[in-house]
Formats: sequence, structure tokens, C-alpha cells
Amino acid sequence: MAFAQIGPIAVHYPSRVETNAQLAAEHPQWNIEEIAAKTGVEQRYIAAPDETSADLATAAAEKLFREFGIDRSQCDFVLLCTQSPDYPLPTTACLIQQRLGLPNSVGAFDFNLGCSGFVYGLSMAEGLIRSGQARNVLLLTAETYSKYIDPADRSLRTIFGDAAAATWIVASEQQSLGGFQFGTDGSGADTLLVAEGGARPLKDAIQPRGRKRWASRLYMDGASLMTFTVDAIPQLVDQVLRSAGRTLEDIDWLLFHQATSKMLKLLQEKMEVDDRRLPIRLQSMGNTVSSTLPILIRQLRQSGELKEGMESLLIGFGVGWSWAGCWWKEAGAWNRSQENA
Repeated sequence: MAFAQIGPIAVHYPSRVETNAQLAAEHPQWNIEEIAAKTGVEQRYIAAPDETSADLATAAAEKLFREFGIDRSQCDFVLLCTQSPDYPLPTTACLIQQRLGLPNSVGAFDFNLGCSGFVYGLSMAEGLIRSGQARNVLLLTAETYSKYIDPADRSLRTIFGDAAAATWIVASEQQSLGGFQFGTDGSGADTLLVAEGGARPLKDAIQPRGRKRWASRLYMDGASLMTFTVDAIPQLVDQVLRSAGRTLEDIDWLLFHQATSKMLKLLQEKMEVDDRRLPIRLQSMGNTVSSTLPILIRQLRQSGELKEGMESLLIGFGVGWSWAGCWWKEAGAWNRSQENA
């Protein structure tokens, strides 16, 4: 039986960089230093008006193929996680298949998940590979939340950045993923949402849980999300550990969705771990939604902190409410000189 293994990862950001200094000049009434202390974000990347999630995902995939010498004709399946697709239909993954020149024999679909999406994607790739339906899966995560955010929105504009990651998942004889656990609570849908643009009339749409202070299409109730996360995620960690037959002492890295530094520090405190095991690394790109985990993995590989044989938990949580986690052992079966490129 074959198992799924996380191979190389490539990341693509838009060319436009938006720094805290630029935000302070544009909005001198904002206390940027105080905001940065809570978010942990110093800059973020913003998609151009005519730049979409498909553009970012395609660029990330091309970078993956080029930097790691991957033969795109060997791709069996494309999974795209996005909440900002190019169109309501057709499926954006189908458009990406054509743009990348992938074989017509590939499977391709989108799935609409946010911050838990990378773990969900790993689970689906694992299922495709273990069932024999695929040997090489291209998992794409791409988001342009900035298109939902009003320029005057102090709460959201300072947190979210646009990005895409392309992860090559391959069949292996060795198991390096397991213990998958999931959670869903739709009662939290009113804490992070874009109510416009779907088939449901706006008059019947979900209403924000609290007062809507800004004109952004995206609404977020940060306090409720914080409460949900601090309650649900330590339980999820325990569930993943039990399912994987591990203890917390066995785990080298707790790789969590990079929401904000305040949220991650609360989790560190509750779980009694520090950033030597639960890193906070969103300063230079912000919260990139479903791409935070592959970006974090790539950062730790590039720095040499994540070594072959190390064991990690991959934990995603947020919009939905949705949460997911798994155990992962770094296999290191790719060209590390290219990973450092």
C-alpha cells in the first residue's frame, strides 16, 4: 500500500508589498504599533486589481515545477483550496489545469475552506493515494482576501495578506501522515463571513454576530474566534495525539495556522509550550488563510530548523467554524538545495 508524503513546496506572493509604515502614513489615526503588537504582522502582500487566486496558484505551481524539476505530466490530481475563486463557476481548478498544461486525464476540483483547508487537502490527497487513484497530487492553496476588505478597515486590513502555495504530494512506501481529526460547528458561521455574492438573497443572508463597523464585504468577530480557538484547539491536539499513538513529548513542532500572534500566544500559554515548538512566523506576509501552514513548513525547511525525521502536528482552524489536525513526519525526500533557492 502506498502512503502520501509531503514533498517540495513553492510559494508565490503578489508583487505589491504593503508595510505598516505605509498604513500609518495613510491612516495616521491608527495606532499601528499597538496593532502590530497584537497581530504580529509588519507587512503583507496585496493582489493587484486584475490579479486573482488562480493567477497566484498558477504562478506557485509553475515555480514548483521549475525549481524542483518536477515533470508536470506526472500530475494525477489537482486540489485547489480557495474562498476567493475566479468565478462562481466554472471550477477554478479546471482553469488552472488548462493554464498549467496538465494532462486531460487529471482530476481537478476546488474546495471552499479557509484556515483548516491545508490539512483537509492533505487528507484528501492521502485518500487518493492510499486508494490507488493517484500517485502525485498537486495541492494548491490560494487566497485574495484583500478583495473583500475596505481600505478603511483597521481590523482586517492589518491582518490578512494574499498568497498561494503549491505542495507536491507523492506516493511513498513509508507512512508520514496520520491521526487525521476534524471538527465543524456551523453555529460560528456568523463570526467570519462574506454574505454577498452567493445565491442566497442578501435580505436572507447570515447576519454578523456583532456590530459591523466597516464597509468591508468580509466581516470578522475576532473575540468570538479567539474564544472558539482557545477552547477547541487544545482538545484537537489531544485527539490527534491519541489517534496517532503519540504524546506531546514525542512532537518536535506544533505547526499551527498563523492567525495572529495574540491568538498563537494564547494557545502557547494554555498548552504550556513556547515558540521554540509552536512558532509564530507571520511578520512578513500576514495571515494568508489556507496558505499559512505550507508557508510555515517552507520557512522551517529553508532555515534548516525542520530536519528529516522530525515529527510535527499540523493544525488548522477558523472560518466555518472548521478545524482539522494531523500528525506528520518530515521525510526529506526532495532536493534541499532547491528548497533553499
